[in-house]
Amino acid sequence: MRVRRRPAIQVKTPEQLACMREAGLVVARTLKALKDAVSPGVTTAELDAIAAREIRGAGAVPSFLGYHGYPATICTSVNEMVVHGIPDPAQRLAAGDIISIDCGAIVDGWHGDAALTVAVGEITREDQALLDACEKALWAGIARARPGGRLGDVSSAVERSVADSGRYGLVRQYTGHGIGSAMHMAPDIPNFGLPDTGPRLMPGMALAIEPMITRGGEETLELADGWSVVTADASRAAHFEHTVAITPDGPWVLTAEHFDTERLRSTPPPPGDSSAR
Repeated sequence: MRVRRRPAIQVKTPEQLACMREAGLVVARTLKALKDAVSPGVTTAELDAIAAREIRGAGAVPSFLGYHGYPATICTSVNEMVVHGIPDPAQRLAAGDIISIDCGAIVDGWHGDAALTVAVGEITREDQALLDACEKALWAGIARARPGGRLGDVSSAVERSVADSGRYGLVRQYTGHGIGSAMHMAPDIPNFGLPDTGPRLMPGMALAIEPMITRGGEETLELADGWSVVTADASRAAHFEHTVAITPDGPWVLTAEHFDTERLRSTPPPPGDSSAR
């Protein structure tokens, strides 16, 4: 009988993580420029052009462009679109929309990958709560990316945070992933699961943690373009992501321009977890 082995999780040297940090900073600064550019009347193609200029101008290479044939520099997913929306010159943002922007960059062969969801002008209180809940879940997962823990600790923390925030659909079909010398590597990182399960986390690993939640159900549909994913019930969705390195001192958020240690410190552990942070 042939035993199927899990793919090995890539462990980076400090020098390799430093390269990933450079890629992460390109992503962080590009997302900041894109967030500042989001306003009613802007097209998603215009946002893509800004991203291309920012990434190339920093001497980096877009991770997404040409990936399995993907035709753009970023993903722009508006309202009920969860992930992988293709920028389009005909898609013009309107006040009250929300848009997820996913961005990746390569520096010296090493990747950074992050996403955020942005309000277009004034949005409803319900939509803002959706964004807040998704970002909170991301940081809950990041807080559990510690050496000696297990991958299930991260997944469980995301799931618990979403449940604590309200009645949201937690998208299960799409996951986070390992990252490093390729954009998508082992392990898959579900946004649900049991603590103290899965591979042991160790310094040098890098994870792209990315919760996706909706104001309705968890079911999704892929559109005819072969990329864009929407909620099956047309409910609005949010998506946040960071690339995180595991270090002896805890998580290092490689795609945050200024690492918010206070936010990480103030993220409560899941119920029943009394371990020291």
